[in-house]
Amino acid sequence: MNGPEVLIPLVFLVGVASVFIAHITSRHRERMTMIEKGLSSDEIKALFTREIRRDPFTALKWGLLFVFVGLAAMIGNYLHEAYNMRDGVIIGLVCLFAGIALLIYYGIASKRNVNM
Repeated sequence: MNGPEVLIPLVFLVGVASVFIAHITSRHRERMTMIEKGLSSDEIKALFTREIRRDPFTALKWGLLFVFVGLAAMIGNYLHEAYNMRDGVIIGLVCLFAGIALLIYYGIASKRNVNM
């Protein structure tokens, strides 16, 4: 490593360090602005604490999506092997089945939210 290939890790490290420094600096400026506006420490803590609300239907959405995409890939591979179709069939089937899975999820989730 004598030539320009030495610059790749150096540029990467400088880039990561600059992003980290920019993050710290902007966070400090934001907090100082809040203090100047007169917010108390409890109000500042309330702004920065996150309440994580878990959606019970998230697993359903991802499960439906992965099942349908897997099914589409299997059908696409079968059509490619058995009927000598092009590879574009697999991409089309994956998009179609992913859309169908999301529509099924929307139907289930909207019924559950209305009844609650």
